[in-house]
Amino acid sequence: MEGFLFQASIYLAAAVIAVPIAARLGLGSVLGYLAAGILIGPVLGLVGAETKDLQHFAEFGVVMMLFLIGLELEPRALWDMRHKLFGLGGLQIGLSTLALMGIAMAYDQPWGVSLAIGLTLSLSSTAIVLQTLSEKGLMRTAGGRSVFSVLLSQDIAVIPMLAFLPLIAVTMPSAVVSPDGSITLEGAQNGGHGDDHGGHGADAAFTFIDMLPAWGVPLVTIGAIAAIIIMGVFFTRPVFRFIHSAKLREMYTALALLIVVGISFIMMLVGLSPALGAFLAGVVLASSEFRHELETDLEPFKGLLLGLFFITVGAGINFELLASDFVIIFGMAILVILVKGLILFWLGRLFKLHGRDQWLFALGLAQAGEFGFVLVSFSVTTGVIPDAVAETLLLVVALTMLITPLLFILFDMISKRSADASVRPPDDEIDQEGPVIIAGIGRFGQIVNRLVQASGFETVVLDHNPDAIAVMRRFGFKAFLGDPTRPDILRKAGLGDARVLVVALDDPKAARKLVKYARKMCPELHIIARANDRIDSFHLYQSGANDIVRELFDSSLRAGRYVLENLGLSEYEAAEAEKMFYHHDRTSVRELAQLWDPDVLPENNKAYVARAKELQKDLETAFLDLSAEKENKQG
Repeated sequence: MEGFLFQASIYLAAAVIAVPIAARLGLGSVLGYLAAGILIGPVLGLVGAETKDLQHFAEFGVVMMLFLIGLELEPRALWDMRHKLFGLGGLQIGLSTLALMGIAMAYDQPWGVSLAIGLTLSLSSTAIVLQTLSEKGLMRTAGGRSVFSVLLSQDIAVIPMLAFLPLIAVTMPSAVVSPDGSITLEGAQNGGHGDDHGGHGADAAFTFIDMLPAWGVPLVTIGAIAAIIIMGVFFTRPVFRFIHSAKLREMYTALALLIVVGISFIMMLVGLSPALGAFLAGVVLASSEFRHELETDLEPFKGLLLGLFFITVGAGINFELLASDFVIIFGMAILVILVKGLILFWLGRLFKLHGRDQWLFALGLAQAGEFGFVLVSFSVTTGVIPDAVAETLLLVVALTMLITPLLFILFDMISKRSADASVRPPDDEIDQEGPVIIAGIGRFGQIVNRLVQASGFETVVLDHNPDAIAVMRRFGFKAFLGDPTRPDILRKAGLGDARVLVVALDDPKAARKLVKYARKMCPELHIIARANDRIDSFHLYQSGANDIVRELFDSSLRAGRYVLENLGLSEYEAAEAEKMFYHHDRTSVRELAQLWDPDVLPENNKAYVARAKELQKDLETAFLDLSAEKENKQG
């Protein structure tokens, strides 16, 4: 028991320390988990062989992730993806397998070993890629949907791959590695016993379905899928109602886990992928009123198990083997990424992906994946791949997964530089001036523009987003396409003669840049700026804005006034309280902006903290005076 608690403490401590650091550095949580695994495994030696057993357990996080993704997709949406599932996904697997098989054969590997290597490396990492896409908000982009389609196709393809590998062993002589490291061919044999990953492959191969006659296999498979659909459609609602009658919150969590675990067991029993079954169940339950309940209950388990999986990948890297032949093994990993990346880039263009979506598709799927561990181990068990080749192959798979977060960083850099500039229409010729310039025409800028124009004043609306400009014009409003932070655009819009500039840009840095330039060029101009939060307000005040409007401040005040009215205050009293708080907060922000230092955290700025406390006491005193005045009037 003490040993288990020690190991659990090591894993949790590594995650708690490494992941926030990686997230703060902009590297993403996946790279943080991988780094944590490397630190506690190969570097410090705090964990050992148990990581392989933990990895099988942690892979259940992938199953949960696909279940949750399925909850976001209704059956119609899945049907709409069919062309990408079978066309794009099938082409990716087939072309990647052939290309990597050809490279392996060029290095004198037998055709069977080469084919197994190609199949193994053609698969990508569902866990790392989907987690990163979710973190970066890329799942709903065209590139993100294409990535997901291919990953789902790969998960489906694992099953026929596991069925096909033993046939290779039967039709080819087994490869035996001699003491000097060279490969020789002998008569067909069962081959090595495999490592600890082999149990996973064996579990997939030796299920009760193997005892069925040939005609019974498709019937049982179809029956299992039909059972999942029927249970999801007809039995979920009454079961949830039964659980609700117990009025125990933990029972919802138990039921959510039972659904995923039970479906996974059924899928494994009939020789199908647990992840595929969980995804199918999620799609069936996507239109259920209990969808959000299931998401809430399973999300923490999914996150922890995926994190544990990434840690075990990092901890399981054999650095001794890597160090002994670093250049060759690292070169193999890079070669796999380059070959798959080129194929994916070409397929992206073939399926009409452009710009950042094409780069996301190519870079996001260029690595090998966690199912590679299963296929390698199963290939060793069935005698397709010799042990020495398998050890190198496992290391290549792990290295490509380790490099994946860096590929997403590269994607971010490419996205910022390209920003789809090649398909962006040219800036408009600005032929209008007015007393008010509105920079940014999102929801905030639209309301300001409508109010000002309805009051009889002319506005000049600028935005760098072609879609936003097109929407404005569709509703009859005049707007100009152009970057509001560019001096030439501002001059053409009449900045020198304008009375008011409204800065309503989404990008805080661009907003500050615009405010600084406008204040420098036009000292008398009144600048009204939109801020995301209080810290952003300080930046904008120091940049020279006259009035700062925080996004949620006014709406929050109105909500607070409604609360006071429902607690017994009259509409007038609630409005007076709202007005007092509003003026006090405006004054406070202006004062605190003078004390705020961007290089020091507010809680570590003594002068800032002291003045904030004084202002809070002033607010409390003002409200006490208001209450006393109310009581005097009533008396």
